[in-house]
Amino acid sequence: AHFPQELSLAFAYGSGVFRQAGASAEHGETNMLDFVFAVDDAVTWHMMNLLKNRSHYSFLKFFGPKKITTIQRYGAGIYYNTLVPCNGRVIKYGVISTDALIEDLFHWKTLYVAGRLQKPVKILAQNENSKLQAALVSNLKSAVTAAFLMLPESFSEEDLYMQIAGLSYSGDFRMIIGEDKSKVQNIVKPNVGHFQKLYSSILQDCPQVVYKHHLGRLEASIDKSPEGQFTQLMALPKTLQQKITALVNPPGKNRDVEEILLQVAHDPECGFVVHQGISGIVRSSSIVQSAKTILTAGAKKSVTYSMKKLYKMTKGGLKKTS
Repeated sequence: AHFPQELSLAFAYGSGVFRQAGASAEHGETNMLDFVFAVDDAVTWHMMNLLKNRSHYSFLKFFGPKKITTIQRYGAGIYYNTLVPCNGRVIKYGVISTDALIEDLFHWKTLYVAGRLQKPVKILAQNENSKLQAALVSNLKSAVTAAFLMLPESFSEEDLYMQIAGLSYSGDFRMIIGEDKSKVQNIVKPNVGHFQKLYSSILQDCPQVVYKHHLGRLEASIDKSPEGQFTQLMALPKTLQQKITALVNPPGKNRDVEEILLQVAHDPECGFVVHQGISGIVRSSSIVQSAKTILTAGAKKSVTYSMKKLYKMTKGGLKKTS
């Protein structure tokens, strides 16, 4: 209600919305609430939001909505206002254009917002955009395919969700400094039911999976033959295929993507190559996105936000060692 209503999608995510195990869990009510707003016309939305909520913005507010939208396009294509007091809580909200979001969901261009949407989120508003709806489903299917390539032949349902939840953290430099190391486990363990809701229909349509829903159990036997892996590699999002190609194809050799993916399918290290490709996508977008924070949040808020992250990480580390 505090924001301009022209939203194609709005969702809340993170430890303020879904219970997480570990250090951050104790502060459910005080944790910052994280939101993402997808908007069809970013310049107009920021213009209206500047009229309503000028204080949310850093010094960039003086440059106007066009400059804010230009900065939004860098990195992961999302603009965050952080540490904003709202209804007695502290919130952070990211604004992304609907087109950029759809591209990320289909092709994993940055895996930044697509990665958030591979984990349970609370959808708050969604308009009747059939292309966006198709992109949301495509992103979940891609997450399952990538996880299958990285998992052994048989695995538990929790193993699958751990693998999926970890996709958008692989290669993220903030996992080295700034994020609790056991974050993925803390996300999955208390929220298996939410993951089931998100993925059950995709898994039920999956020929390689016997999904015993009444037992809450999944029995998978993944085809690890080169033919099976090739089919899965060909179904991966475009950006990931390109990253894998760049990893495997020596410079100067001009082979097509299909030929290289066939080679990867025969490689015993196929899962590791997929993981490296995902890390490459996440690494570049997370570095630029974090550097942007200094501009979008302003120096004081950036320091405060970083200190909170470090505190959470060290608290998580201390819990494990005690």
